[in-house]
Amino acid sequence: MIVAENWWERFFDGLAVQLWLDAISPEDTEREVEWLETALAAPAAGEILDVPCGGGRVSRGLASRGYRLTGVDLSHDFLSHARASPGVGGVTWEHRDMRDLPWPGRFDGAFCVGNSFGYLDDAGNAAFLRAVATALKPGARFVLDTPMVLELLLRHLQDRPWWKFNDTYLLVRNEYDHTRSRLDIEYTFLSNGCTEVKYGSHQAYRYAELRDLLQNSGFAVSATQPWTNDAATVTFIATRQ
Repeated sequence: MIVAENWWERFFDGLAVQLWLDAISPEDTEREVEWLETALAAPAAGEILDVPCGGGRVSRGLASRGYRLTGVDLSHDFLSHARASPGVGGVTWEHRDMRDLPWPGRFDGAFCVGNSFGYLDDAGNAAFLRAVATALKPGARFVLDTPMVLELLLRHLQDRPWWKFNDTYLLVRNEYDHTRSRLDIEYTFLSNGCTEVKYGSHQAYRYAELRDLLQNSGFAVSATQPWTNDAATVTFIATRQ
């Protein structure tokens, strides 16, 4: 499987964006927002960074609870949806690379959720984590939720899974390359007679490797959400040192 360099710069448009917007219900978003509010433990009306923010569903949910949000994403389609969606104010949308966070010491909390970590190579992922750490106030929390932890990923990886959300089907072909520690993925989107095929790639880490990467980027890993054999992701709660 051949995956283009910097694939994420061109991936998130068209049917891919529509499927991601349809994939999570308002009820699931509300539960995620409630959990994140507790995990972040930010002060009332504090500033929180959502990176990357996608269509902004979690940012809007936290803003409805009185926080001030900055959502960062590189996808014009996602940001167009976020800006056009009805809802509360209190969110600033920024078109930026996830490593481009020019707000030193500004935020009371930050989060990266929704299968958004691991697009980059090792150096790029480390640069992202350092950028988040720099943007946070000392003592602020960063929540990183990711399926790209090998102890879980390889246990549950299927060669060709598929899903349906509203009128869109997603067919996936997975190839894990152990020499690169990367999961290469072919995505086929089908909706109302239209087909789009795209390719992506994620860097995967052992739990201890990702913990050390966070610690070397300026965080103390204070907690992880306990996982079971059925868990699909690992959640790290890290504190800016």
